[in-house]
Amino acid sequence: MARRKIDPTFSPYTDETAVRTIGTLSIENGTSRIALHGSLDITRDRAGLRQARALKSVLDAIVTALAADDLPEAVAEEGEASETVKNPFA
Repeated sequence: MARRKIDPTFSPYTDETAVRTIGTLSIENGTSRIALHGSLDITRDRAGLRQARALKSVLDAIVTALAADDLPEAVAEEGEASETVKNPFA
C-alpha cells in the first residue's frame, strides 16, 4: 500500500495520494473520485466547532472544484485488473 501524505490544504481531484484527516474521518483524494472513510463526532464545544469548520472547508473545496468543471453524468467504474496465478498448494 502506498504511503499517503496528509495535506491540510487539500486540493480536490488533483492527485491520488493526498489525505485530509479530521478526527477519525479520512478524506482520500483522487483524480476521479474522493473517498470518505471512518467517522467524525462533532461535539458541542470548541473542538467540535474546529472539526465542523475543517469539514466544511474540505466540502466547500470539493463543491467548488466540481462546479468549475463540465461534468459527465457519471464517472465510469474502474475495474481492478486481475491476474490468474498458479496455486502454490497444488
